[in-house]
Amino acid sequence: MTAVSVEPVRRRSDLTAFIRFPHLIHRPADPWIPPLDRERRAFLDSRRNPFFDYAEAGLFLARRGGRVAGRIAAVRNPRHNELHGPDEGFFGMFECVDDPEVARALFEAAAGWLAGRGLRTMLGPVSLSTNHECGLLVDSFDRAPAVLMPYNPAYYPRLLEACGCVKAKDLWAWELTWDQVPGEFLPLADALAEGSPYTIRPLRLADLDTAASHIWEIFNQVWAGNWGFVPATEKEFRHLVRTLKPILRPELTLVAERDGETVGALIGLPDAGPAFKAARGRLTPLGLLRFVRALRHVDAARLILLGVRAENRDDKVVLELGARAMRSARELGIRRVEFSWILEDNVAANGVARYIGARRSKTYRIYRRDCEPPR
Repeated sequence: MTAVSVEPVRRRSDLTAFIRFPHLIHRPADPWIPPLDRERRAFLDSRRNPFFDYAEAGLFLARRGGRVAGRIAAVRNPRHNELHGPDEGFFGMFECVDDPEVARALFEAAAGWLAGRGLRTMLGPVSLSTNHECGLLVDSFDRAPAVLMPYNPAYYPRLLEACGCVKAKDLWAWELTWDQVPGEFLPLADALAEGSPYTIRPLRLADLDTAASHIWEIFNQVWAGNWGFVPATEKEFRHLVRTLKPILRPELTLVAERDGETVGALIGLPDAGPAFKAARGRLTPLGLLRFVRALRHVDAARLILLGVRAENRDDKVVLELGARAMRSARELGIRRVEFSWILEDNVAANGVARYIGARRSKTYRIYRRDCEPPR
């Protein structure tokens, strides 16, 4: 068998190979949802992705016999280091054939890149920060991922563990169908809403930039102190919201106001995965037609954010937001909703998911590995 070589991505052709390699790993019948090639190219472009205003990444391709056999990204995030310690880097965007030798070569390349920048351990997969896709699926491999959630073959956990990766934290996904919701939930929310000082309204897409600034403040305040959380810059958050605009539905993106001030927000996304799968990663005229047709038949959604400012945080406004979103989703023909992701030790959030009848559906794992493992 020929030797494995790992080289950094330097040329445009290397980047194309990096972006397209997952299509060689995942079969058409797999639940994997192919991202759009042009979105991935923009995501990895340091001139177009605000993440790179303060962070850096090294991309690597593994080849055996001249054929691409794997890829990995190594990431240095100084904002993470300021909050969580100076020694941690990240790996992400990991894809690999079922070959431990290839996987080890990729991890050694990522570890060497990080060690050369003074980092001693790496967490991942995180692509490229905890505000983007993160976690390795460790169960439910027969289930399609929700929009903006990762998917990987069942052999990936074995490969990572063979490379010295150990569990750092699990992230849980919960799924809710309407028949699971307790009968008293909506009447209770309605009763609490009587005389409420809060106004719940859909997001106005025409005011998206203004709303994004308010939601950004809430997002950073609510998640502050969570394991691994790094506040997004306003530029990053605006960029993310603009990226999501084509699939946003105002009925599923709600703000809570009190005395004219935005105090809470809920963002639900139609699960556009089937539309992305229909496009096969490319928005050619035919791909766009397939995308639009499939998007009309979406019957699932993902709740990605529900937060209220600390000074306004009470059960009343959270219930009002949740109940309004639930009714809107049902009117849109949504049949199931995924809540993801929630830290395994977030007792409050997991308790709410259980209370409204949701069931745990998937587990994503963040691993830790030393950059210079003992030999």
